[in-house]
Amino acid sequence: MTSVQTIHKTFRFTHLWYKATWLSPAFVSVDVEGHILSITSDLPQQASAVEYVNGIALPGFQNAHSHAFQYAMAGLAEQHAPGTHDDFWTWREAMYQCALSVNPDEAEAIAAMLYAEMLRHGYTDVVEFHYLHHDKDGRPYQNLAEMGERMVAAAARAGINITLVPVFYQKGGFGLEPQVRQRRFISRTVEDYFNLLDDSAAVVKASKHARLGFSVHSLRAVDLEDIKTTFQQGPTSIPFHLHLAEQKKEIEDCIAYTKQRPATWLLNNLPVNERFHLVHSTHLSDAEVEGLAKENADVVLCPSTEGNLGDGIFRMKEYVKLGGKWCIGTDSHIGINPLEEFRMIDYRQRLVTNQRNTFEGDAAAYMVEAEVKNGRNAMGLSGDAPLQVGKSLNVVVYDGTAPLLANTSQEKLMASIVYASDSAMVLGTIVNGQWLVKHNKHIRGEGIQAAFAKAMRSIKNR
Repeated sequence: MTSVQTIHKTFRFTHLWYKATWLSPAFVSVDVEGHILSITSDLPQQASAVEYVNGIALPGFQNAHSHAFQYAMAGLAEQHAPGTHDDFWTWREAMYQCALSVNPDEAEAIAAMLYAEMLRHGYTDVVEFHYLHHDKDGRPYQNLAEMGERMVAAAARAGINITLVPVFYQKGGFGLEPQVRQRRFISRTVEDYFNLLDDSAAVVKASKHARLGFSVHSLRAVDLEDIKTTFQQGPTSIPFHLHLAEQKKEIEDCIAYTKQRPATWLLNNLPVNERFHLVHSTHLSDAEVEGLAKENADVVLCPSTEGNLGDGIFRMKEYVKLGGKWCIGTDSHIGINPLEEFRMIDYRQRLVTNQRNTFEGDAAAYMVEAEVKNGRNAMGLSGDAPLQVGKSLNVVVYDGTAPLLANTSQEKLMASIVYASDSAMVLGTIVNGQWLVKHNKHIRGEGIQAAFAKAMRSIKNR
């Protein structure tokens, strides 16, 4: 079907992943704003400007969990003195130092660089799980959403779509007052958090590329009654995100404080449903795996970060067999290649089960389809197919001339991309019908890199 609207440009891709199969060739026409007017295997009669792309296009990947400021410390917590103990909780001290070191300009520059790199790897949308709210002394900015506004500005600079998720962070642990090092994160009351959320909503409303979600950081970081109140009195039509059951110590502390495991408490106290996006969930009981799947909760897996921090391994094989929903994020950004995240998800299951068939059928196609669909829900977007008339053209394009891909049959193409390609095989990324990255070069890369370098020189942590 071709719209009567004026075609601004038509892309001709060698292959396009469309409606869970390959369309080859694929002509995609867009209007001046990058909205899709038609998708067909034949050249539209109205097409004038046609760009022939020897490439394999997939819907852009959805990065459902990001802490942008942590990109400034990626790779810096990997030196371990002999005889010392290092785990998530000691890593967290290094994270606090990073959080206390950046001003708004630097945070924006770091985020823009990170988002440009996400685009280079094929992400077109990101959820910014944002808890760096206040100034370095812990005082709220006059604009409560100052730091969130900087994330939205960074996303605009890079060209990525963003869902800003201001995070309610109140405690230093179950029943504990916050630590001094957490002072930039803290909202003391539900009212304080809702004021922050309201200001963030105003920022998002003014930005075409931005959406809003809301969140409590974790069960340990907010009073349990306030968690209930936040969800009950919060927005009713946007995604709700939180960290869940990431660390064994968190499980132990939760049991000691509530007599329940974290996921059990959540299932018993909140109306868990498809609006819930539960990050990590690496330590679940059999009943919890079944309960989250039954309630249609979405688990947001961040395999590179979970591996780096020693979190644990999510019970993916059991969860998927129960019909559980999932997507991916990059969290601390120790890795930002979505294909590597897919492989880690699959290979960890193979290592613990000694079996290769983590997913039935075409594993690569399943992972791509599930990630994009559920990731879009995490963004606050429709879970419908992303490539359809009226929606923006957001795709990652793999190089059709890459020797491995050029010599692969259509039947084996998706598996070859997911399991055997690397970032060098990414021809580029298109957002809103425009190339933002091509041949590993971002269209605004020089300016973004210069601002990032200035920020790094100022922070002096590398």
